[in-house]
Amino acid sequence: MTQQAIDTVRTYLKHLHASDTTGLIAAFEDDGVVHSPFLGTRVARDFFKKLEQASSRSVITLIDLFAQVEPDAGTVRVAAYFRYEWTLNDGRQVDFTCVDVFGFRPGSARIQSMHIVYDTHPLREQVGDKYAPTPQSTR
Repeated sequence: MTQQAIDTVRTYLKHLHASDTTGLIAAFEDDGVVHSPFLGTRVARDFFKKLEQASSRSVITLIDLFAQVEPDAGTVRVAAYFRYEWTLNDGRQVDFTCVDVFGFRPGSARIQSMHIVYDTHPLREQVGDKYAPTPQSTR
């Protein structure tokens, strides 16, 4: 199962690099969620549609992948550490390193949850809260 999860994460990163919203959504379970320090917690399909509205281009450079070494009975986890060069739809560029931690249900090749981890301070200095969630858009 761990190799299958790693393969899914690699595919996810390819979709992110290609700005392929349909592929990103398909990588997640139908009830999959994204926990973002910038956009809050959202159902994956809503998160990626919001990302698509805010973005014009993404360049993803994988630094490393990490697989869970002490699995619990309920979830398989894989983490991706990468550089994200993000071009916003207004032409501004933001780049940062982050870690996405992916959770998988046992036996599933689709992502159940993703926790995005990065320092939001530099990003908020550059773009403010323009893409932050509104109270009714959080889950």
